[in-house]
Amino acid sequence: AVEYINTLFPTEQALEEAQKAIQQLFGKIKDIKDKAEKSEQMVKEITRDIKQLDHAKRHLTTSITTLNHLHMLAGGVDSLEAMTRRRQYGEVANLLQGVVNVLEHFNKYMGIPQIRQLSERVKAAQNELGQQILADFEEAFPSQGTKRPGGPSNVLRDACLVANVLDPRIKQEIIKKFIKQHLSEYLVLFQENQDVAWLDKIDRRYAWIKRQLVDYEEKYGRMFPQEWCMTERIAVEFCHVTRTELAKIMRTRAKEIEVKLLLFAIQRTTNFEGLLAKRFSGCTLADGTVKKPEVPLPSTNPFLEDEAGTETDEIVIEKSDTDKPKKPKVPDNPFHGIVSKCFEPHLYVYIESQDKNLGELIDRFVADFKAQGPPKPNVDEGGAVLPSCADLFVYYKKCMVQCSQLSTGEPMIALTTIFQKYLREYAWKILSGNLPKTTSSSGGLTITSLLKEKEGSEVAKFTLEELCLICSILSTAEYCLATTQQLEEKLKEKVDASLVERINLTGEMDTFSIVISNSIQLLVQDLDAACDPALTAMSKMQWQNVEHVGDQSPYVTSVILHIKQNVPIIRDNLASTRKYFTQFCIKFANSFIPKFINHLFKCKPISMVGAEQLLLDTHSLKMVLLDLPSIGSQVVRKAPASYTKIVVKGMTRAEMILKVVMAPHEPPVVFVDNYIKLLADCSTDTFQKILDMKGLKRSEQSSMLDLFRQRLPAPPSGAENAGSLSLSAPTPEQESSRIRKLEKLIKKRL
Repeated sequence: AVEYINTLFPTEQALEEAQKAIQQLFGKIKDIKDKAEKSEQMVKEITRDIKQLDHAKRHLTTSITTLNHLHMLAGGVDSLEAMTRRRQYGEVANLLQGVVNVLEHFNKYMGIPQIRQLSERVKAAQNELGQQILADFEEAFPSQGTKRPGGPSNVLRDACLVANVLDPRIKQEIIKKFIKQHLSEYLVLFQENQDVAWLDKIDRRYAWIKRQLVDYEEKYGRMFPQEWCMTERIAVEFCHVTRTELAKIMRTRAKEIEVKLLLFAIQRTTNFEGLLAKRFSGCTLADGTVKKPEVPLPSTNPFLEDEAGTETDEIVIEKSDTDKPKKPKVPDNPFHGIVSKCFEPHLYVYIESQDKNLGELIDRFVADFKAQGPPKPNVDEGGAVLPSCADLFVYYKKCMVQCSQLSTGEPMIALTTIFQKYLREYAWKILSGNLPKTTSSSGGLTITSLLKEKEGSEVAKFTLEELCLICSILSTAEYCLATTQQLEEKLKEKVDASLVERINLTGEMDTFSIVISNSIQLLVQDLDAACDPALTAMSKMQWQNVEHVGDQSPYVTSVILHIKQNVPIIRDNLASTRKYFTQFCIKFANSFIPKFINHLFKCKPISMVGAEQLLLDTHSLKMVLLDLPSIGSQVVRKAPASYTKIVVKGMTRAEMILKVVMAPHEPPVVFVDNYIKLLADCSTDTFQKILDMKGLKRSEQSSMLDLFRQRLPAPPSGAENAGSLSLSAPTPEQESSRIRKLEKLIKKRL
């Protein structure tokens, strides 16, 4: 136990031994730390010496490199001066670039006299080279004098390589002088006083430059570096000179310019511009900078190729967007307008010519229509668009494409004005002018005044051919309306952005809308007037003498007959424009139903049986009208909701009128309230007509009218409930029975 306790609680001796061990450990740690510090100091001393050696090596390397560059520069300058004197341009081209590169290393040492002297010698050599090369080119290709230009030489080819390294102005001067000399013959051959300079021989200008470019490729194609694009530069300068010369001669001889001559010149010029676009990238057109052509020149000279098909007599008309899917827009020809811009001030000749041509075209349309007559009716393909309108818009498109190739500025606005003029001419002369009219010996009158009753039931109606013609004109007007909108969009695409707001064909579209409206109105008037005799016969019948309710009356049969005769023809001929057929149906319903109601009011007095017969007839007409859009058609379509709503509303009012007439007028209060509820009509005139239809005496009508006026204000809710009486509820049993029998009869017939 004592030993166990001693292990848990060390004695004093054990503690002293532990302290000694700790002190020894601290001593060893301190010794290690001192040695580490000595080692670190030793490493620093070693690395310091290494860094000094590295700096010395780097400076020594730089010094050796600089001395080598200086040796190269000094030797290169001496060689450069010697080669320049001997015109060894091939060696100079490589050496000069090296000397310039080496000299760049000494930019920070220009304060040293020897370095500055070498730099000045290099600049002097460059200046001397520039002047010497220009003199060599002047000698080989003199800009003045009778000396024939020299041929290509290796010396000049190497000189061009040197010019690439010299000041860019040297290269530009070489290019400028060479092109000027190369085109000097052109200015002499085609000067203003020469016959060949006029527009009728413009082909010869382009033939000349093609020969020159072929000659250049054969003789000098390898003399100039390819990246100089000399062939393109010659062609571009030719274009600038040609534009200036043509503008000058056209100003002088403006009175001699005819449209055929102008279009010929423009066509040949745009063909040439298109040829340039095929052969060159246009890299020399922007700011005079040179960039590598996108497509290398072919091995065979492009100007020797056959150009058949590139110079047609007419510009090809673009296909409509509806004929083909839209493709990404092809980049514009960079050479477009480079010569043809000079023709723009004279395009008024073209615009005046199109004005005249379109006038003649409209006159021809008018004459052709008179000579050939209206289109033959064709039930299967009726309502066809008149072919003349397609001809008109094809001509419009040709003019638009042509003009946009000539100019997209003010001439396009002038052409748009011409388009507007002849769209209106076509609308009035070809479309409105050929809408059929009923005539008589007394002269031209409106159709309404001339639709006369014959033998009590027959009227002057449009023939089948005339109905087809109206539908054809309506379809044509709709085609013109849609195409005019597309024409406006196309014109806005073609014209300059600053002029887009001046393109507006809304007035012309409104004109075609008027033609459409007039055509529909004629169709409605014709059918409406055909039904007039039947309605007149209805109003003249003795309705108080009708003894029993039978089948539908003859006047209903007559109305249905006319509807079945006209509507299928109109529907078939407007098959391609169903929305306008729907408009026709709606307008007819809006015209016929009020007229029918007015004739109902003329049927007086009416007996109970007569009112029942009229109600049966009204229901028959209602069902026919609801079926009117698809009447006589093998394909039954549901009538448009807008049309059905009009028919239901109008014919329901007619039925309500007859139901009010059938209702007993005793007691008066119930009759008046029932009238107000069923008809919702506060007009005393309408109420007076109802009383006349019932055959009431004047004394009874007077008291009834007074009561009606008193009951007009909205009655209190209690009074309204007391007076809200259906026709069958508070009426005598006999009247209720008669109405139920009538409803059964209607259901049986249906």
